[in-house]
Amino acid sequence: MIQMTVGGLGFDPRNLSPVVLLRDPEELNFLPIWIGVFEAASIATVLQGILPPRPMTHDLFKETVEKLKGKISRIIISDVKEGTFFSVIEIMGSDGKIIPIDARPSDSIALALRAEAPIFVSENVMMQAKLVNSEKDAEETQKFKEFINNLKPEDFTKYYKKD
Repeated sequence: MIQMTVGGLGFDPRNLSPVVLLRDPEELNFLPIWIGVFEAASIATVLQGILPPRPMTHDLFKETVEKLKGKISRIIISDVKEGTFFSVIEIMGSDGKIIPIDARPSDSIALALRAEAPIFVSENVMMQAKLVNSEKDAEETQKFKEFINNLKPEDFTKYYKKD
């Protein structure tokens, strides 16, 4: 397993689909995962330090786990099949046992950010998924980083309305 962090959010310029970018600590390899607009908005609020006035779904799930004396210990992007990513949320129960929960990667990442839990990617996924190697594709990587750095949470507001 390879530990990754969220490098940012962006939009695929071909179809304007949101993309969350995971990166390794050395910033040599990047793993883009296409996600939904609501999940992108949920991730963006955490990345920008925005606290919603009422709990969002991911906040509610985290709070529920904690009230039940559990802990979101880590998430794993575990597989990719026909371009679809799969993940597991590992929750440590009050008895210390790990409870794996099947989830979409976007939900897992949103929860990991809220719980400050580590994000791991299986080596199988890293080998199968399209990766950007910054040494080989320096120009493309720089363009993507600039795009990510210029993205603001307001860019997602047109996709959801506040309660």
